[in-house]
Amino acid sequence: MPRGFFITGTDTGIGKTVITGALIKGLRTCGIHAGGMKPIETGCSRVGDVLYPSDGMFLKKVARMDEAIKHITPCCLETPASPLIASEMEGIEVDIKIIKEEFNLLLKAYQTVLVEGIGGILVPIKKDYFVVDLIKELDLPLILVTSPSLGTINHTLLTVKHAVQEGIAVSGIIVNFTNPSNGTIAEQTNPALLQKLLPMPLIGIFPHLTNLTDEILEKTVLKHLDIEILLRQ
Repeated sequence: MPRGFFITGTDTGIGKTVITGALIKGLRTCGIHAGGMKPIETGCSRVGDVLYPSDGMFLKKVARMDEAIKHITPCCLETPASPLIASEMEGIEVDIKIIKEEFNLLLKAYQTVLVEGIGGILVPIKKDYFVVDLIKELDLPLILVTSPSLGTINHTLLTVKHAVQEGIAVSGIIVNFTNPSNGTIAEQTNPALLQKLLPMPLIGIFPHLTNLTDEILEKTVLKHLDIEILLRQ
């Protein structure tokens, strides 16, 4: 069992947070003490002088983590943009050293830590530093969340190709329905085509959920995702 996984997507809004939470639930059901981390979050809501990272808070709740949110999401930015732009606009430097320190602290408390990225692997975090660089520094295998919709084949293959070229191990692919299925030909055929075209396994096809209670999330992940794929690595 790896010390953790890095969950990324082919695009923003692909459902990485829900999938990360679902994987944590699935691993915990299998007896793995799993924690979550969202190192960088932009578009955080502000209440007074405090920024609240909604994705980080969701992972904290799902994983039932006692750690303060600053340890789960050490970099919070208010501007809804890439970390590079948001940090420049707000005059706040994204400190990779602090992110790594917090990650290593979480590793001492959990058997495995699932780290949710921001956007895709080529989203800029700092000048000449991208999400892919953070993945390499944390030395984690990748789980890629992708869409069932038209265009996903190109986006998925490009992401996997770049990750592999950068020396990153890709543990598997999850096709996620962020919206209810429309029953299109693309939705019906893309998961099987991805499985045929890629050497890494399809962990599962995750359905659209309107309710994210612990019970529903746990039942859905056990029914639709093959957690054993992760346990065998």
